[in-house]
Amino acid sequence: MFWPVTLLGAVAGLMLASIPGALLGGLLGQMLDRRLRLQSLEQLRGLLGLRRAQMDDEDLLFMLLGRLAKSAGRVLDSHIQMATGEMQRLGLDESARRRAMQAFARGKQAEKELRAPLRALQARPERAEVLLRTCWRMALADGRVAAQERQLIEQWGLWLGWKRAALDALAEEYQLRRPLPEVKGGDYQAALRLLGVQADSEPALIKQTYRRLLSRHHPDKLAGAGADAAQLRAATDKTRELHAAYELVRQRHGFR
Repeated sequence: MFWPVTLLGAVAGLMLASIPGALLGGLLGQMLDRRLRLQSLEQLRGLLGLRRAQMDDEDLLFMLLGRLAKSAGRVLDSHIQMATGEMQRLGLDESARRRAMQAFARGKQAEKELRAPLRALQARPERAEVLLRTCWRMALADGRVAAQERQLIEQWGLWLGWKRAALDALAEEYQLRRPLPEVKGGDYQAALRLLGVQADSEPALIKQTYRRLLSRHHPDKLAGAGADAAQLRAATDKTRELHAAYELVRQRHGFR
């Protein structure tokens, strides 16, 4: 086990007061390491950069969203829609939106660099909960939660200091265990009606219509307006139905 403050304390003590100083500095550093649960220089940097992490909350949020969107394979329109809705909910200006998009793109490949800033948020439980809830909504953006997505959110929750029981309760709240509604071949016409398109509609029109409906019914809009749990569940169900219908029509028409 590596204790960064112990090492720094011993080095500083050695420079100031030789061997006795090193022993005292190491002892005091070890006490601090244990108290703060520091086990790497990365964690120490995250703790010392707490003020910066607070200013960069949006960067961290969109990096998490980007990582989730990419984790199950490819980034879908529903993922982009959700991220865009979150930018609108936060009231980001053009400059902040560009920065959020860059963070979203960086997050697709990020993993190790997320650990320290998430651990630093243990001192800010309200912000930690906001991050987790937004991550659940991103995981549900395409109507289903892949195993990779759930694993990531659970790991992030542990880094944020949450207990597994609390993480499971939050997962239940967002109904992660419910499967994506099945749309069978015989429901093709129903899928067209739900999307409001025709069998001979162009792929571009189908995509545009789907995105417009997704934006109108997405639970993120209600979340920002203070909707209750029942309203959020209804909006989530509608989003899932739209996604299932779109997937059926997309596969039938053979476009991406």
